[in-house]
Amino acid sequence: MNGYLMQEKTFLQGEDTFIESYAGANQFGVVFEDDGQTGYFYAVEISADNPEPRILDALHIYEAEHLPPGRLPVKALIVWSKDWLKCALVLDDRCHALFDFSKHGGYNINEFPPPNQFWTKQDRKLTNDLLKDIF
Repeated sequence: MNGYLMQEKTFLQGEDTFIESYAGANQFGVVFEDDGQTGYFYAVEISADNPEPRILDALHIYEAEHLPPGRLPVKALIVWSKDWLKCALVLDDRCHALFDFSKHGGYNINEFPPPNQFWTKQDRKLTNDLLKDIF
């Protein structure tokens, strides 16, 4: 790993879970949330003016109803690049999503939802080139 492991949590997919991590060097952060039905990974921004994080982008990770029966615990990792401008969500040793805060990009395995025209304006395809700064 070529970045900083900032969060590690074991949970059951399809059960309420909330994991957040904020960069130490800037105003950016990420949140992973499973509300019991879906798993999403959010890029957020904090400011001195507003104590509530502002959502910049959201990436779909999974639908609980499509998970296999008899689920086992999953290990979630949140890993930041050394420059604190990229952040990845890893579930059971597989990267599912990445935000690149310098390029305003959100990327995930299923490329959903479409770019939001507010923050991510390009393709959502998660590639090995995007991951090379972190792994």
